[in-house]
Amino acid sequence: MSNLIKTILFLVVSAFLTHLIPFSDFFRNLDTMIHEFGHAAVTLLLSGKVMYIELFSNHSGVTYSQVTRHWSLIPIALAGYMTASLFAVFLFRQRAKGRQRFGLQVMTVIAIVALAFFIRNEFGVMWVLGFIVLNTVMLTFMPRWLCDLYYLLVAFLTLEESVFGPFSLILYALQDPAQAGDATNLAKVTPIPSVGWAVFFTLFALWCAMRALRWFFSGRQRSPQAGRDTAYRRQYED
Repeated sequence: MSNLIKTILFLVVSAFLTHLIPFSDFFRNLDTMIHEFGHAAVTLLLSGKVMYIELFSNHSGVTYSQVTRHWSLIPIALAGYMTASLFAVFLFRQRAKGRQRFGLQVMTVIAIVALAFFIRNEFGVMWVLGFIVLNTVMLTFMPRWLCDLYYLLVAFLTLEESVFGPFSLILYALQDPAQAGDATNLAKVTPIPSVGWAVFFTLFALWCAMRALRWFFSGRQRSPQAGRDTAYRRQYED
């Protein structure tokens, strides 16, 4: 069985299981926040202006921005889904390296920056505040095993959303090409139709998911420093 088929089956089973976990929907908005944050970051890098971001309870979001250069719409539109997919890989890579605390800290910092500069609607503000508080509690007061379990849940939910989000975009593009979000925006400035961009986002997300799951199944790795410290202790004991 090819790695792609294994990845799809694993994600389907994972999505089914995580939907059984109470309040799991709360964490699915992390993917939305990262998606919109990606749009905002690239807009600023290209000297555009980000007015504000809105996050909604149905896991959708929108970034309102202004740009002066027409070509910049392409990298800005690309940034959302691609940033979310790459962030999922980042989370699993940190877990494989035993750096879950660092991964949680990065999530929290992004949420703080997004809240301070971009997110303005009521649901978005309340969700980000709750996410920041929960992460802070986990990092400060919870035992490591619970913090690691929390991290794994958030990582898997983010991975699932990073794949199923662009897949649903294909369905939107087929039903109404003018209502396919980033794919529609790209179709307006390129010769590629919105369904083509939706397929591209989905394939990129699946490629990232395969890499993320490779990190997951590879297990944790000891840092070189930890290995040296062990060697020093053994030498001292001998």
